[in-house]
Amino acid sequence: MNRINKKLQENKALLSIYFTAGYPNLHDTETILQNLEASGVDMIEIGLPFSDPLADGPTIQASSTQALKNGMTTEVLFDQLKDVRKSVSIPLIIMGYFNPMLQYGIDAFCKKCAEIGIDGLIIPDLPVDVYNEQYKTTFEKFGLINVFLITPQTSVERIHFIDSISNGFIYMVSSASVTGSQSGFGEVQSNYFKRISNMNLKNPQIIGFGISNNETFTQATTYAKGAIIGSAFIKHLSKEGVKETDSFVKSILNKT
Repeated sequence: MNRINKKLQENKALLSIYFTAGYPNLHDTETILQNLEASGVDMIEIGLPFSDPLADGPTIQASSTQALKNGMTTEVLFDQLKDVRKSVSIPLIIMGYFNPMLQYGIDAFCKKCAEIGIDGLIIPDLPVDVYNEQYKTTFEKFGLINVFLITPQTSVERIHFIDSISNGFIYMVSSASVTGSQSGFGEVQSNYFKRISNMNLKNPQIIGFGISNNETFTQATTYAKGAIIGSAFIKHLSKEGVKETDSFVKSILNKT
């Protein structure tokens, strides 16, 4: 069974952390992964930096720009991760844009992910229909879960279609804005969370965008299986450095 599916079976609210590979420094990737697992994180999204990240807010965009300047590429990331399963056991997901994967070759990219122990991919700019018609069999051949995003504007029909072709979790974007651009959830978001929860989809949902502290983590996981934090962790890395991961995770989970 895929590590993501195993993790989703656990009777707890899941915390997934996103960080940009190659940031703050090119060779921080494996250390950050090890520190996050040691701190009690359930899943990790490894951001593959791209020069035109449509869904990312300014914090993650800036980290991607710096990572690219540092020399991060698809090949470098795969090299950094080649022995990652010797020290990290939790689910790992690569989040990136379709163009670098296409340049690498989809079959080759998926094969490499499988070889090094990547469990899934999040590709915000890969249309659901295109994935289903052209790439689903390749992903499944290599045991990779592809995670799709839904927003408050996604139609009921579309959500059911995404649910029907998914085999892990659905990434539930808390708002229609870019990452890191809000500071808490109001009635509109809460109603959206309830609406999706009441649809009784076969795939659990994990909420991302706008989660930055214990309050928003608790709000999100009241209605969903877990929550994803990206911008707030990137800011913490920028300010405190790679060694202070534990204090950030504890503040989210409200642990001393």
